[in-house]
Amino acid sequence: MAATPRFRNDAVAAPEPGTEPAPSDRSHPVDETLPPLKMFTSGLQHVAAMYAGVVAPPMIVGPAVGLTPKETAFLMGASLFTAGIATLLQTLGFWRIGARLPFVNGVSFAGVTPMVAIGKDRGHDGIAVIFGAIIVASLLGFVLAPYFCKLVRFFPPVVTGTVITLIGVSLLPVAFNWSQGGNATADDYGSTTNITMAAVTLVIVLALRKLLRGFLQQIAILLGLVVGTLIAIPVGITDFGAIKDADVVGFPTPFHFGAPQFEIAAIVSMCIVMLVCMTESTADMLALGKIVDRPADERTIEGGLRADTLGSAISPLFNGFMCSAFAQNIGLVAMTKVRSRFVVAAGGGILILLGLCPVAASVIALVPLPVLGGAGIVLFGSVAASGIQTLASAALEKGENALIVAAAVGIGLIPIAAPEFYHAFPKDLLVVLDSGISTGCVVAIVLNLAFNHLGRKPDPDTGVDAEPETGEPVKAAAVGAH
Repeated sequence: MAATPRFRNDAVAAPEPGTEPAPSDRSHPVDETLPPLKMFTSGLQHVAAMYAGVVAPPMIVGPAVGLTPKETAFLMGASLFTAGIATLLQTLGFWRIGARLPFVNGVSFAGVTPMVAIGKDRGHDGIAVIFGAIIVASLLGFVLAPYFCKLVRFFPPVVTGTVITLIGVSLLPVAFNWSQGGNATADDYGSTTNITMAAVTLVIVLALRKLLRGFLQQIAILLGLVVGTLIAIPVGITDFGAIKDADVVGFPTPFHFGAPQFEIAAIVSMCIVMLVCMTESTADMLALGKIVDRPADERTIEGGLRADTLGSAISPLFNGFMCSAFAQNIGLVAMTKVRSRFVVAAGGGILILLGLCPVAASVIALVPLPVLGGAGIVLFGSVAASGIQTLASAALEKGENALIVAAAVGIGLIPIAAPEFYHAFPKDLLVVLDSGISTGCVVAIVLNLAFNHLGRKPDPDTGVDAEPETGEPVKAAAVGAH
């Protein structure tokens, strides 16, 4: 049964997935098809805006679990390929799957820290356990999608902002490790050469972001990586080994690292990550719907979540990770005013082609870790900044919202500030506890329920829990980030 829009009373519902749009909808900018050249260049711009974000997670997870540079490059190509599939599911869709909005999907940063904890130094077995946990969590998310889209009121900015901030902060130590060289046992780890290269790259990225405009400004991080790598060649810290062995054409062989393995603790951890991803995607769909003037109703969000979770379930088959929305591309839609979902679909096609060209993926492996670390400070820091921006709309002056953020962020930072804090706990629990994102998310959700929902009467008109002081409904989540 089709649900009526509940997020805005004056909203015009998007066409139901699996049905032909009404004649009036065919002229909507979201359903507009552009000339081929503009379609390609605009799609390429979306790829450029999210490329670094797609390849960064496998670059973190690969070395952490003990993969070789060539195997890590394979993971990056697989992530590009599966991001393209997930993006096509969102933009084109079928049946009741897909938001049918200009919605870009790629590897979620939220899963990086838990995946490292699950697979650290376990090689192919670690990857197999990660893939098994992702498959189970994704299938569970697919089943829950029709129900989750009705729970938006339980994920206000105080929860999503806290989680997004923790994602960025939890990843910053990775950038710092890269800046020192990435290998703590190496002789040049933390050398002045490595740190100087990281600093030079950071300055280049900031300068390009300040001086460039339009498309070039959007790819400032990529340009910074290119310039930093060129500078690093005469310095002698660039390794050409990965690209020498890469094929020009290849296919992400299904289950390249072995059949998926299933461990309860890993599955629990990735289920929490899936909850985070579904929360972020819901927030992003609400924001994108407003930007493109096609407000996201419950059916749109349900279709979008199904595309997210189906894409994530398929992803491990081709050696990819959990997929979720890329908020930076929502900003790109707002800036360029190009609202066509077919433009983003073209970007998804480009991602698939890049994933089928291993040599293109291995080019990224040329980037020295200190150079990547300098850019990573900006990349991961921008995720934390997006979380802080979301918290700015969380009404921290009301009720106990500030206390919720304080407790959730404080507990979420324990694995970063005191890595051995939980050393006496059972090993199975460490998979969850060693992820500040997972623990911070759980704390934020529980405290928000305790302080902002329990004991409050729902508004008679909206059914949303009301603030005790004002009687105004508690507002839903803001934009997430990657």
